[in-house]
Amino acid sequence: MITLLCLGDVVSRAGVQALENGGMRRLREKYAPDLVVVNGENAAEGNGLTVDAAQRLYDCGADVITGGNHTWRRRELYRMLDDGEYLIRPANYPAEAPGMGYVLVELQGYTVLVANLAGCIFMDPLASPFDTLDRILTREAARYDIAVCDFHAEATSEKLALARRFDGRLSALWGTHTHVATADLQILPGGTGYITDLGMCGSHAGILGVKTESILHKYLVKTPVQFEPADGDIQLHGAVFTIDPATKKCTKTEQVFIKL
Repeated sequence: MITLLCLGDVVSRAGVQALENGGMRRLREKYAPDLVVVNGENAAEGNGLTVDAAQRLYDCGADVITGGNHTWRRRELYRMLDDGEYLIRPANYPAEAPGMGYVLVELQGYTVLVANLAGCIFMDPLASPFDTLDRILTREAARYDIAVCDFHAEATSEKLALARRFDGRLSALWGTHTHVATADLQILPGGTGYITDLGMCGSHAGILGVKTESILHKYLVKTPVQFEPADGDIQLHGAVFTIDPATKKCTKTEQVFIKL
């Protein structure tokens, strides 16, 4: 069996430090994962991902870092996207964008394809995630044994629709982006492990990792305001998928919730 640990959006300094200061160690000791996939697109202060934050996530135990709509906020990351094969961004951005949308990972004698996609509903008008994923899986069919995907999207219906469309072709599909863990962790009829959103890793003392007063200013005063990262109430959210490489099906799921 292959155990896949997926962690929701790491938000700001608090999220990175939580994983560094024992959080990742606790997760690895508890679940003994063979592969750890972390969404890091919010790991830098004020959104985006810096080279330093990415390296710190690798150093504390992330194997693959996925991205989303904020991946492009820090231009310093562009070269790392082009050079670092285990740092990926949504595949349905134009080919001219830096980096790649999936990676092939060798694991226990098997090859795992880890894909990253972004939604189009209430987000940027990108290429269809349905068509993009189909092309990737078809083109790389002879090169991988198991395929999984981080779908960074806003609409819950779009996330579940993609999972239903590729049920049986993917061993697991999980959603990221909303920072709120959903209660629908399941195994679909074709054997795909699924959850609409993993949640987030970081401070839950504010609103989605940001200080409450910053968000309230935006809604009540309507003038520009700098979002300040929240502190306190540190939680790690995600999911664990157990996959049978012989059948390529998910056999067990478990929601991750650790309060530090």
